[in-house]
Amino acid sequence: MELLKVIIVDDELAARNVLSNLLVRCKINVDIVARCEDVLEAVKAIKKHQPDVVFLDVQMPEYAGYEIVNFFDEIDFEIIFVTAYDQYAIKAFELSAVDYIVKPIERSRLDEAVEKLNDKLRQKTAYENYQVLLESVRSKELGKIVISELKDGQLLHQTLNLSDIIAVEAMGAYSKVYLKDAPSIILSRNLKHFEERLPETDVFFRTHRSWLINSGYIESYRPRFGKIVLKNQLEVKLSKKRQETFEELYAS
Repeated sequence: MELLKVIIVDDELAARNVLSNLLVRCKINVDIVARCEDVLEAVKAIKKHQPDVVFLDVQMPEYAGYEIVNFFDEIDFEIIFVTAYDQYAIKAFELSAVDYIVKPIERSRLDEAVEKLNDKLRQKTAYENYQVLLESVRSKELGKIVISELKDGQLLHQTLNLSDIIAVEAMGAYSKVYLKDAPSIILSRNLKHFEERLPETDVFFRTHRSWLINSGYIESYRPRFGKIVLKNQLEVKLSKKRQETFEELYAS
């Protein structure tokens, strides 16, 4: 990668200095073109310098970091959020396929985030990813997930409504996603990828090593056969070790 143009946005001077010092020690060459203390200052700097990536603190006065998307019609730069937020917000970042690092910043995690830019900067940034994050954080509801995968050298993004996901079936290194009112799709992500990123609520339930279901689509339960029938008439396996937990959920 050539010289990486970077802007740092944080309302605390000490935090800006720490991140600056860590970035210059990264394995790639960086040019920190601006250090900003709030979103409005950052907007001006971005328009002036046209950076490759903006390291953006989430919690700042007046405007939160994620609100920066409101000031641009198109996001043509990468954003890596820096956050001391709780687990809810971190889950929102993961669902929206937006990268983040947690304070206090660990150098290894920063190196990892910077290395991910190698592939991402070859592609046009998906503005929709940041909109999904913004909607999730504002509403406190995790309503969508952005699926990103590399196909034929291109990074493709697909946004799915969580309420439209009926079930996810494991297919080795791939997963088959069954959708409401749409054909199922096969993605190059294993089932664990979905289990880790879907909201930790009673909505999505891992019934078996091969199945993750949306409990809102349960049609019937056949305990004798260890089967769950979903509203699209899909039959899903229920493992014995998950049976008790599922029956408590099903009874509620």
